Amino acid sequence: MWGMVVTALGGPEVLQAAELPDPVPEPGQVVVRVRAVCVHPADIAGRIGVMPGGPVPPPFLLGWDIAGEVAAIGADVSEFQPGDRVVGMIPWYLTRGAPGGYAELVAASSDWLVPLPPEVDFAAAATLPLNGLTAWQALQLLSIPDGSRLLITGASGGVGGFAAQLAAHRVLAVANAGDEEWVHGLGANEVISRDTELASLRPQPQAVLDAVPIGDAAAAAVCDGGVVVTTRPTPPIDPARGVQQRLVLITSDRERLAMLVGLLATGELRTRVAQTLPLTEAAQAHRLVEAGGLRGKIVLLPS
Repeated sequence: MWGMVVTALGGPEVLQAAELPDPVPEPGQVVVRVRAVCVHPADIAGRIGVMPGGPVPPPFLLGWDIAGEVAAIGADVSEFQPGDRVVGMIPWYLTRGAPGGYAELVAASSDWLVPLPPEVDFAAAATLPLNGLTAWQALQLLSIPDGSRLLITGASGGVGGFAAQLAAHRVLAVANAGDEEWVHGLGANEVISRDTELASLRPQPQAVLDAVPIGDAAAAAVCDGGVVVTTRPTPPIDPARGVQQRLVLITSDRERLAMLVGLLATGELRTRVAQTLPLTEAAQAHRLVEAGGLRGKIVLLPS
C-alpha cells in the first residue's frame, strides 16, 4: 500500500509518499480500505512536533478520522464483514502514528469503528469523529441547566459547529465574516462577529465553550461563577471570579459516535467539506489548513 509519511518534523514538505507493507489484522482488528481521511489542525501539531507527551519521532503516519470499507477481519471480530462501510476515529493520542489514517489501508481496532449508512458519503463521514466527539464531550463538561445561555467561539469550525447543533442551550455563536447564515442554520439563537468585544456581552453567558480557543477574551465573557470549557490549555482565570475552567480531552466513545453518525445520516446533523484532494497532495492540504479561512474541512481521498 501507499501512505503519506512524515519523514521529519517540519513544514508540509516533510510529508512524502512511501510504499508500506499491507497491514494484517490482529485479533480484534479489521483492515479498512480508506476512502477518505480528514485533515485536522491536530495533524499540523503532530507534523511539527507540538504534541502532549512530546514529539513523535519520524517516520510516522498522521490521521485521526477515516471512512472506508472493511477489507479484512481478524480473529474475534464478529460485528463487521469484508465490504462493510465504516467510519471511525484512530485514537492518535495513543497510537502516535502507528497507525495513522494517511494511508490506503489501516489496521484498526474494531472498537474504533461504527457502521456507515449508505446515505452518508465517505468524505462527509470523515469530518465527524474527532470534531463531533470533542463537541459532545465538551458539552458534557458544562454542568449548566438546559436552556442556559452558552457562548461558543469558533462556531464556523468543526468542533464549534457541531457543538452549536448538539447543545441543549441558548447558543450565542461567534462566526467568521460571511459565515453567519451557515451558523444560524446550525441552530444558533444569535450569531455575532469575531470582532465583537466579548466582555461587553449582556446578559453574560453562564458558560463558554471556547472551541478556537481564544483564551482571555472568551473568559472575560462568562459571568462570575460560570464555567469555561476549552479544547486546549488557556491562561488561568482570576480565582476571585469563581469561574470553573475545564479542558476537554477527547476519548473514544463508540456508542456516542454511532449516535452522531445516525444524526448525520438523517440530516439532523450537518457538516461541510471545503475541498477534497488526493492523498498524494497531503502537503497541499496542510498548507490550506494552515492558511485558514476555510469553510469546512479538507479531506484526502486515498483511492
